[in-house]
Amino acid sequence: MNGTGFGIPKRNQCTMDRKISQKPWIKRRYRNLLVVVLSLLLVAFFTLMFDTTSAYRVDMETVTVSEVTEAAFEDYINVRGRVEPATIHYLDAVEGGIVKEIFVEDGAYLRVGDTILTLSNLNLSLNILNSEAQLAEKANFLRETQLNMEQQKLTLERELLRLDNDLVRLQRTYEQNQGFFKEKLISSNEYLESEEAYKLGLNLRNLTLRQHQQDSIYRKNQIAKISGSLKSMEKNLELIYQRQDHLVVRSPIDGQLASLDAMQGQSIAPGMRLGQVNMLTKYKLRARIDEHYIDRVEVGQKATVEREGKLYDMTLAKVYPEVSEGFFRVDLSFDEAMPENIRSGQSYNLSLALGESSDGLLLARGGFFQATGGQWVFVLNSDNEATKRSITLGRQNPRFYEILEGLKPGEQVITSGYERFGESEKLILN
Repeated sequence: MNGTGFGIPKRNQCTMDRKISQKPWIKRRYRNLLVVVLSLLLVAFFTLMFDTTSAYRVDMETVTVSEVTEAAFEDYINVRGRVEPATIHYLDAVEGGIVKEIFVEDGAYLRVGDTILTLSNLNLSLNILNSEAQLAEKANFLRETQLNMEQQKLTLERELLRLDNDLVRLQRTYEQNQGFFKEKLISSNEYLESEEAYKLGLNLRNLTLRQHQQDSIYRKNQIAKISGSLKSMEKNLELIYQRQDHLVVRSPIDGQLASLDAMQGQSIAPGMRLGQVNMLTKYKLRARIDEHYIDRVEVGQKATVEREGKLYDMTLAKVYPEVSEGFFRVDLSFDEAMPENIRSGQSYNLSLALGESSDGLLLARGGFFQATGGQWVFVLNSDNEATKRSITLGRQNPRFYEILEGLKPGEQVITSGYERFGESEKLILN
């Protein structure tokens, strides 16, 4: 019996307690691949769940999409012009007065020289009478002066004739006494007296001749002055007669009396506008243009106007520099033919060329400009999405914007209004 107890044999400890190892359920190389995939899925999940880019879902049928094209850009603007007569003559009162009689009414067709109305002016009539009286008095004075000068001229001429006759007699006596004195037939005193008498007569004759010449010059000057004064008075009288003629207001041209602002018995002041007469043979268009284009609009630029399917060429004839309420005015004249049945007051649409055409990138005009100011647009991509992109615009016409930067030919751009998109950075198109 064994000393350890009940006689049961003891087992070998090393043989009975051997450790059993567990087999891994996935191999190590597949485990690493699984970790990478799960990481990518987590990144994609968090990207979709926490994307900070704002998006807006849009029905494709509610927006307008335009393609960026490369073509010639026509630099022009559309404006609306009003038909006006090319020639307008205003009726201004040259002389004041009271409206005595009116012969025609507004809208009447007139020939040049037709009487429109007459004025009466008593003060002007008195001025005419006074001027006529002064002219008559001046004319009588001139005639009297001329008569007196003629009489003085005749008196001097008679005096010269008498002196010439006396001088001939004195010269003959002097020459005879000279011979007698040499022959000692007369005394020395008698000879000297004849010599002195002859020299005195000669001096008197020369003195009278100089007086006659001076008087003649004086008479001519006086007559010239009086004649000039008389002519001035005659011109003044003619002007006064013209003033009287201005009391009759006549049509200056063949045309239509567009307006007449006068009533019988009305007091009219000098310079007051009474109306206007329009020439009906030629017309022009007057248009208002936004002040944005004032530096690009010049006289001589060409324009076209369409009327009943026909195009008519026009030329910009005048630019008014004044700007009012954000617009300035221009006048355009027809180059040759005008539309039939053209009438004052009609409105025509016309295209005004601002420059030569040139090739470039073009984008159709649309409501997006009001929201973006032309600084950015939504551009479509292949995933039915549209993202915001900055652009730079150049010139514009009624159909297109010129693209300077930011877009390429063939790209699709949403050109309708952006107001409903708010601050969205991306659009999802359904």
